[in-house]
Amino acid sequence: MSNNKKLSVSFRIWFFSGDEKLLGKGRVELLQKIDELGSISNAAKSMKMSYRQAWQMVEEMNDRAKIPLVEKKLGGKSGGGAVITNAGKNTIKLFNDFENKVAQFIKEESKLLSI
Repeated sequence: MSNNKKLSVSFRIWFFSGDEKLLGKGRVELLQKIDELGSISNAAKSMKMSYRQAWQMVEEMNDRAKIPLVEKKLGGKSGGGAVITNAGKNTIKLFNDFENKVAQFIKEESKLLSI
């Protein structure tokens, strides 16, 4: 009896700083949402995540990166917010480029799989 199901491969990438997780797909998405929406609060809401969890992730990334990825803007008339630093934007690009290269490699190599 032959089972002609196609094999597939999935992967998840994490960047580490020492032994601690620095960046993964979810954290990159959070950074992108902060960049798009201008605040951690709005980014968290758009991802259906608590503000506390988002804030903790930002703090961890800033602590573990060589240069902070997110800077807070203090409140005032127009309210506070957050901006992604140039280091943060470069890190997002680095992660996405790396993930795309790995995905392309896996796609090509998966064509050779057969069991």
